[in-house]
Amino acid sequence: MLFPTLNFGLFFLIVFAVAWALVRFPQGRIAFLSAASYVFYGWWDWRYLFLLGGSTLFNYLAGHAIVRQDTPARRTLAVSLAVAVNLGVLAFFKYADFTSHAVNDTATLLGLPVRLGFLDMVVPVGISFFTFHGISYLVDLYRGTLRRPASLMHLVLYISFFPQLVAGPIVRASHFLPQIGERPDPDDIRATRAYLLIMGGLFKKVVVANYLATDLVDAVFMDPDRYGALDLLLATYGYAMQIYCDFSAYTDIAIGLAALLGFRFPQNFDQPYRSGSLREFWRRWHISLSSWLRDYLYIPLGGNRGGTWKHCRNLMITMLLGGLWHGANWTFVIWGALHGGMLVVEHLVNRLRAITIGEWEAPPLRGWRRTLAIVATFHFVCFTWIFFRSPTLEVAGHFLAGFGRWQVLPTAATPLTLLLIAGTLASQFLPADRLARIEDGVRRLPLPAMGAAVGLAVVLIQACAPEGVAPFIYFQF
Repeated sequence: MLFPTLNFGLFFLIVFAVAWALVRFPQGRIAFLSAASYVFYGWWDWRYLFLLGGSTLFNYLAGHAIVRQDTPARRTLAVSLAVAVNLGVLAFFKYADFTSHAVNDTATLLGLPVRLGFLDMVVPVGISFFTFHGISYLVDLYRGTLRRPASLMHLVLYISFFPQLVAGPIVRASHFLPQIGERPDPDDIRATRAYLLIMGGLFKKVVVANYLATDLVDAVFMDPDRYGALDLLLATYGYAMQIYCDFSAYTDIAIGLAALLGFRFPQNFDQPYRSGSLREFWRRWHISLSSWLRDYLYIPLGGNRGGTWKHCRNLMITMLLGGLWHGANWTFVIWGALHGGMLVVEHLVNRLRAITIGEWEAPPLRGWRRTLAIVATFHFVCFTWIFFRSPTLEVAGHFLAGFGRWQVLPTAATPLTLLLIAGTLASQFLPADRLARIEDGVRRLPLPAMGAAVGLAVVLIQACAPEGVAPFIYFQF
């Protein structure tokens, strides 16, 4: 069930009405929202409901096992085993065939008579996201961020809540679970902001991302040998804008839907292409994942403690695993390695700058240096998107080789795609409080006028959209 469809619209209207009708009956409301979330997930394939339910039940039991341990060593062992089981299930579904390919290729290279079979499994939608939610619950219990284990009903809703179930944002257990116990007040709901997020998300997905995909990006990445360097460059820019619009659209809609149901989700994107460094980029891009990797992987590895070498090692491990999290493909490994390598380079350069001026930290770049840093960071990120988007390393190699064909005239881009690329990039430099300003203006409208404006926006978005509704890119992760 996709967000920008009539089926989902009807589904959400029912959920919205019943959930608020049950606001005086908290247990009934929780049970209803959980059931609705299972209907939403089962719409893809009802068989995966057993995986979702099994993951929830395991984490519920593991959470109680962790808090029952009477020594720190036993608690550490319990949480380590529980997290390992979660990651093992995730690895089985996402990486079993990838591992078989890697072993077979290595054996062939070494001349060994080893040949592993393949399971040819379809990766369950959203498995990475609900697995990370389960791990967040266990680790937050272990660290004491959660004071006590959640009830089974509360944990079912946390892990399965449909707005963020299949593509995020990754909401921490310590952030979401306390909200379940609160009685939402309709007067506290920022409905105008929620509607703006949903409408903006629909426009970014249905119009911008879909047109960039169908009119430019998909064709060029499918057969890069047919195109010259300028088309390849524009397709690279196009994909950078497409993946931003596609993914930020999903999380904006998710945040807006959750708000209308009385839940607060954290921001997940903050104009990432205006970043002056890769470190800043990861503070603005998919914030819930980057902060999850920082708090649950990078810091436990040692973070920036232990000297420069260990700091660089931890950066590389975090980004390599972050790349592999996106999928079982060497292209994602290279994408993660490139980001990790550049983060290491940035760290070393900043340390050198700090030492040169006799300070602990290098001062931020300003003026024309900041501008050059933004341009350089943007183009590095775009370069790495080539590997992220390419289905194989071979296609990525052909794509990069095509940048030598500057004599070939461009044929793929259209005036519309150029406008969408330029407009999306320009939006990265709008004032940071733009949404609040629009919200203040729209909120002054009479309620009937606001309703008419929302209805008109939906009609215009659908009228401007290309045929069909493409799945969100991050559904595959």
